Amino acid sequence: MPLLARMLPAPLLMEVRRGAVAELGALLADSRVATSGRVAVAVGPGQGDHIESLIAPTLGEAEVFRVADGTVDAAVSLGADLRKGAYEVVVGVGGGKTIDATKYAASLAGIPMVAVATNLSHDGICSPTASLVYEGGKGSFGVPMPLAILVDLDFVHNAPKTLVKAGIGDVVSNLSAIDDWQLGNIERGEPIDGLACSMARTAAEALIGRTDGIESDAFLTVLAESLILSGMSMVIAGSSRPASGGDHEILHAVDQLFPGTSNHGELAGIGAAFCYFLRDDTARADQVIDCLRRHELPVVPADIGLTSEQFAEVVALAPSTRPGRYTILEHLRMQDSEIHDRVGDYVRAYGR
Repeated sequence: MPLLARMLPAPLLMEVRRGAVAELGALLADSRVATSGRVAVAVGPGQGDHIESLIAPTLGEAEVFRVADGTVDAAVSLGADLRKGAYEVVVGVGGGKTIDATKYAASLAGIPMVAVATNLSHDGICSPTASLVYEGGKGSFGVPMPLAILVDLDFVHNAPKTLVKAGIGDVVSNLSAIDDWQLGNIERGEPIDGLACSMARTAAEALIGRTDGIESDAFLTVLAESLILSGMSMVIAGSSRPASGGDHEILHAVDQLFPGTSNHGELAGIGAAFCYFLRDDTARADQVIDCLRRHELPVVPADIGLTSEQFAEVVALAPSTRPGRYTILEHLRMQDSEIHDRVGDYVRAYGR
């Protein structure tokens, strides 16, 4: 019998609401997740004690590990602890760094991972990649998608507002990434996955025109669902292509040249806006920039502490951060002088 449809991977459970962490005990009692009750919990350094006290009643005898930071070393250390303890599942509770480190550690230990997100800074909540710092800089590592995802809006409301808003920039950048993928398809014959594009685009379109903000539970629910959908689009595509184009090449170049400048989502938002400017797509550039400004996110280099000259350096380096990926930056093949001019034009058009 012919295969009539492809099977789509998806989390066993996705819960986005206030008090969602109360579902954790029932989830871990599910025989599809754990059978003998050998459960580990990984928490970050920031709210570790507070989080541990909140989730302890739902976890019974689970052992809690502290994830020092979002580095490869921290993830490898946690992975070793998980292997030695013969755990069946690990629960990563925290922000992007903690969840990414836990995803990588779980992959090293060969066990599933449950993500409990305490902020919404980027689409790593559900993505098949872990962004980790190592000696040579920062890299993305392939990992399995989380087995289940809980987003407790009580945690999110207490998270730093800049980190929550950053997720908006990451989701909106999907639009630029999809246009880059379509450009690669037209110019290079690169295969394109329409379903993955649809999922990533739907996530961005659901968010970009909203007039409410992160103070609203309704907005946070859409933001969380959009980040999860964005992560799933990458699982469907088998790569980060539907959510990472020239916009993310720019953010990776910032990380290399000026580490610590800003966070992932903020840089993705600026990258998307600048890429639309390069495409001369004024309507979409204005829409992206209006969204960023509405949520008080950075728009021009000065907003993240970079000069126009420094940002021009970033744009020049950006294509080398993802060899083989075709985006508007590779398509234009701008020389340094042209990059400098286009950055100047962008700042004059959208700076305040």
